[in-house]
Amino acid sequence: MKLADISVKYPVFATMMIAFLVVVGLMSYFTLGLDTFPKVDFPTVTITTSLKGASPEEIETQITKPVEEVVNTISGIDELRSTSVEGVSHVFVTFLLEKDIDVAAQEVRERVATIVSQFPRDTDSPVIQKMDNDAAPVMAIVVSGNRSAREVTELAKKKIKESLETVNGVGSITMVGGRDREIQVTVDINRLNAYGIGIDQVARAIGAQNVEVPGGRITHGEREMVLRTMGRINTVEGFNDVIVANVSGVPIRLSDVGKVEDTFEEPRTISRLDGENAVSLLVRRQSGTNTVKVINTIKKKMDALKGTLPSDIKMEVVRDRSRFIQKSYDEVMHHLILGGFLASIVVLVFMRNWRSTIIAAVSIPASIIATFTAINFLGFTLNNMTMLALAICTGIVIDDAIIVIENIFRYIEEKGYTPMEAAKAATSEIGMAVMATTLSLVVIFLPVAFMPGLPGRFFFSFGITAAFAIMISLLIAFSLTPMLASRFLKAGGHKVSKESIFYSAIDRWYGVMLKWSISHRLIMVILGIAIFSTVFYIFPRVGKELVVDDDQSEFEIVIETPEGSSLEKTDRILRGIEDEVRKLPGVAHAFTTIGAGETASVTNAAIYLAMVPLNERKFSQRDSMKEARKLLRKYPELRVSVQNIGMISGGGFRQTPVNLVLRGPDLKQLDIYAKDIVDYARTVPGMVDVDTSLAVRKPEVRVEIDRDRASELGVPIDYLSSSLRTMVGGEEVTKFKEGDEQYPVTVRLMDDYRKDPGVVSRLTVSSLKGVPVRLDNFVKLSEEKSPAQIDRQDREKQVTIMSNLEGIALGEAVTKLQKKIDTMDLPQDYSTVFIGMAKTMNQAMLGFTMATILSMIFIYMVLASQFNSFVHPFAIMSCLPISLPFGFFALLATGMTLNVYSMIGVLMLFGIIKKNSILQVDYTNKLREQGVPRDEAIIRANHVRLRPILMTTISIVFGMLPIALGKGDGSASRASMAMVMVGGQTLSLLITLLITPVVYSLLDDLRNINWRRFSK
Repeated sequence: MKLADISVKYPVFATMMIAFLVVVGLMSYFTLGLDTFPKVDFPTVTITTSLKGASPEEIETQITKPVEEVVNTISGIDELRSTSVEGVSHVFVTFLLEKDIDVAAQEVRERVATIVSQFPRDTDSPVIQKMDNDAAPVMAIVVSGNRSAREVTELAKKKIKESLETVNGVGSITMVGGRDREIQVTVDINRLNAYGIGIDQVARAIGAQNVEVPGGRITHGEREMVLRTMGRINTVEGFNDVIVANVSGVPIRLSDVGKVEDTFEEPRTISRLDGENAVSLLVRRQSGTNTVKVINTIKKKMDALKGTLPSDIKMEVVRDRSRFIQKSYDEVMHHLILGGFLASIVVLVFMRNWRSTIIAAVSIPASIIATFTAINFLGFTLNNMTMLALAICTGIVIDDAIIVIENIFRYIEEKGYTPMEAAKAATSEIGMAVMATTLSLVVIFLPVAFMPGLPGRFFFSFGITAAFAIMISLLIAFSLTPMLASRFLKAGGHKVSKESIFYSAIDRWYGVMLKWSISHRLIMVILGIAIFSTVFYIFPRVGKELVVDDDQSEFEIVIETPEGSSLEKTDRILRGIEDEVRKLPGVAHAFTTIGAGETASVTNAAIYLAMVPLNERKFSQRDSMKEARKLLRKYPELRVSVQNIGMISGGGFRQTPVNLVLRGPDLKQLDIYAKDIVDYARTVPGMVDVDTSLAVRKPEVRVEIDRDRASELGVPIDYLSSSLRTMVGGEEVTKFKEGDEQYPVTVRLMDDYRKDPGVVSRLTVSSLKGVPVRLDNFVKLSEEKSPAQIDRQDREKQVTIMSNLEGIALGEAVTKLQKKIDTMDLPQDYSTVFIGMAKTMNQAMLGFTMATILSMIFIYMVLASQFNSFVHPFAIMSCLPISLPFGFFALLATGMTLNVYSMIGVLMLFGIIKKNSILQVDYTNKLREQGVPRDEAIIRANHVRLRPILMTTISIVFGMLPIALGKGDGSASRASMAMVMVGGQTLSLLITLLITPVVYSLLDDLRNINWRRFSK
C-alpha cells in the first residue's frame, strides 16, 4: 500500500496528517449543539381562528371547513387535521418532512388571506404559526411571590414572559394560572328596566365616552399645533361618572345602574406547584430548533432578569427537557470511553504486547474526535443518534488497526521481519481485505442514510456519522498504525504469542471442527439452512415498536373531568389527586395545570410529576406509573392518561403510543364504532388508559325563539343575541389606559342575574318600541347537550382511539386492533388509519426492509469489485442470513423489542459479520495464488486469520457491552441495538467461521464443473 509506505518513510507527515484531523475535530466539538434527537419535528403549520361564544358546530361550519378547503390544495401536505371547540378553530397542516417549513407557512398565509372576508362578523384574524400547539412544553417556569395573584401575574407577564419571548428559538410561551387585570362593569338589570335603558346602551356609552381622537392641525401664520380631544377616562373611579342615558332630561350615570371594579378577569386556568398556587410559564420551542440551546439561552436570560425583579418574586424551573438530554449525553460518553478501554484490552490479551495495544488503541480517540468535524460541517448536533454512532464505533474503528497491527506483529514473530519491513509487507498483504471490510461496511449506510420520511431523519445523521468515523479509521490503519508499528515494535526477544495455552487451545479445537466441516459439507449446509429457518419462528415473537420508553425521571397524568364541571370543581378534584400522587415513591415535585393550552377548557388538567434522579432510586419510572394508575382507579368518572413526556413533538395528536383514527361522515355512527373498538381494547392485556378524542357531550342552555312573537314585540334576532352575549358572557367595550399599558373594560350583568337558566329567562331586553321585554315572553330556554369538540382529518369527521401501553409492544397492540377492525365490516365511507408512533413504526419497518435489500446489493458490488469475482462475494455473504436469527434471538431472550435502534443493530451486525468472512476468503485466495491446494489453503488461511477475527469480534462485543448493560439515563433505548450486535455476533461467531469455508469450497466446485458436458 503506497500510503503505508509513505507513512513509514515519512513519520512526521503521517503524524501531522492525523493530528490535523484531531485538532479540527476538537475545535468542532466545542461548537456543537446538544439535543435529544436529530431535527425530526413534523413541519406543522397551525391556523388558529377565534369567534367568541360560537358553538363547535358553528365553528366547524363557518370557519374550519372553509380553511381546510382553501389550504388543501397546497402541495406537500401529509396530514390535514382540525379541532373545533367552543369559540376556537384549530387547523393543523402537517407537511412532508422534505417540505421547507418557511415556504409552507407562507403558502398557508396566502391561501387563508383569500377567505378572511368570508368569516362571520366579530371573528378574530387567524393566527398562523410554524409550530404545533399540542407539542409538549420543553420548559415550565413557576413565578411566585408574597403579593396578590394580580400583581404576580403583571410581573410575570411584563417582566418575564415578554422578555423571554424574544429569545431565538422560542415558539410560544403560555401563561397558566395568571390573573390579568380587568376593569369589570357589572350592571343591575332591575335598575336598567326602571330607567328603560338597554345593556347595549351602557356598552355603547362607555366605549363612546372613553376615546382620544386627533382633531387635525391648527395653523396660524408661522405656528402649527395639533388638536387632540382628551376624552379618555383617567381613573377607574371615573367610569362611574359616565352618562349612559338621559331620562326626562336627567343624566343617568353608570353608578346609578351598576358598579365598577378594578379586579382581574374571570379565572379559567390554575397553576400549582406542590400544592401552592402560582403563575407558570409553559415554553414551547419552534419546530426544528435545538432544545438544549433554547433552554440554556432562556436560563441565561432568566439570570439577567433576576436583578430587575422585586426581591420577593421567585422564578423556579420545574420542567426542563435539557436535564434528561444532558444526562443521556453524559451516559453515552461514559459508555464510549469504557467501551474503548475494553476494546483495547482485547489486543493486550491476545497479543500480550503492550506496544501493540497502544498502537491499536490510538485509532479509537483519533477516529472519534476527527468525526466531530463531519458532524459540525453537516449541521448535526450531539444527539442520541450521532452519539450512539460514535459509541458503537468504538469497537469498530479499532478493527482496521487490529487487523493491520496483528498482521505486522505476525510478520515479526513468525517470519522474522524487522519492524520496518513488516510494516510495509504486512500492510500491503492485508490492505485489500481491510479496504473490502471497511467499504462494504460503509455502503450499508448509503440506503440507510437516505431513507424517506421520519425514520430517514433518524437514520441519516447516524449513518453519515458512523460512515465518516469508519473511513477515518481506515485512513489511520493505512498511515498512523504502520508508522507507529515500524518505530515502536521490537523484533525478537519474546515468545510467539500464539503459543499461549489460552490461544493454542482455541486454535486446536477450531482446527478439528474446521476439518470435520470441510469433510461433511452437506451436513453443514443443512445446518445453516436450519438455523436460518428459525428466523420465521423467532421474528413474529419479537415485540415491535418505534422507540423504547426510557426512564426520564418524569411523567405526567392527563385528566379530564366530566363535561360541565366548573373550574372550582376541577380544582377540588385535582387537589385530592395531587395529595395522593405526591406520596408515590420517588416523586420529588408535582406541578399541576388546569386549562393550559389553546384548545383546553376548565375540564382539562395535567399533573407533571418530577422524580428523583434514576441513580437515587431502586425502582423504575414505569413502576411509579403503574402505581399511579392503580391509585386513579377510584375515580371512574374521570378520563385519565398516565403517560410519558413526548420526546418527538408534532402532528396535533396526543402523546400516546396508540393513536387510531376512525373517519366517516356521521359523528353519531363514529361514536358507536369507536365505543366498540374501545370496549375491545380495554380487554387486551397491556392496553391501558384507553380513551377516545370524542368529548362527552357538553351541557348547554339553548334559547329557542318564537320569531313571530319577537317581531310583534319589536326585538330583532341579532339584537337579542348580542344583548344576551353582553349580559351573560360579558363584552369588552373599551380599554382603560394607565401609563403605557391598556387593560380591558368589560360589561355584564351582576352575578345574581346569570347564575341559572331560570333567572336568565326572566331577564329583559330593550325593544325597538323603547319598552323592555322579558325573555320568557318570546323565547324558551332548554338544557341540551352538544359536542364539546369536533375533530376532522383529511376533511372528514374523525374520532381518535388512544391508548397507553403497559407490558405490551406497540406492534402487538396495533395487530390486535387491526384484527378487531377487520371483523367489524365497516361501510365503505368509514375508514381507519393509525397515526403517530404506529404510522412512523410502519414507515420504519418498510424503510428498514428496503435499506437491507439495497445494502446487500451494494455489499455484493463492493466485494465483487474488490475480489474481481462474481462468485467469491456469495461465499462471504453466506454468513449474513445465518446471523439474523441469532440477532433476533438475543432480543427475544432479553425481552427487548425491534425498534429504530435495534434495526440499526441488525444492519451493523451484517456489516461486522461479513468482515470475518472477507479475511477468510482473502487469505485463502492469496495462498491458492501461491500454489497451495484448495482445501489446504482453506485450513491454513483460517488458522492464520483466526486471531484477528477473534480480536475484532471480541473488541466490538466489549465495546458494545457498556451500552448493552447500561442502566443510566437513556440507556434503555440504546441497549436493544447493542444487544443485537453483542448477542448476534457472540452466538453466530462459531457457525459463521465454519460455514464460510464450506460455502467457499462448494462454490469453487460448482465453478470448476464442466457444464458443457451436461448440455450434450
